[in-house]
Amino acid sequence: MVCGAQALSSEAREFMAISKELEPVQCEKRKLRREIVLAEAEHRETKELRQRFARLNRDPATARREKRLAELEPRLRHSSDAISRASREAFYRCD
Repeated sequence: MVCGAQALSSEAREFMAISKELEPVQCEKRKLRREIVLAEAEHRETKELRQRFARLNRDPATARREKRLAELEPRLRHSSDAISRASREAFYRCD
């Protein structure tokens, strides 16, 4: 939970909301990246893993949200109510 959420700009609140929505997708992408690297290291087939990863990237709603985050992040990095890297990463923690 973020303390003082009322003091955050609308862009900061939007960033946090989108990050929370994307958390499951980002976790799945990280998991697939690790599985692909491991499979390559073990000289196993990666086609199915890469197809699953590509499906996640093709989702229009996910693409729109990721694009919006990319637009917001530089603005927030330089604003007075910047969200710390640790706070941003908290939304992408995978179990």
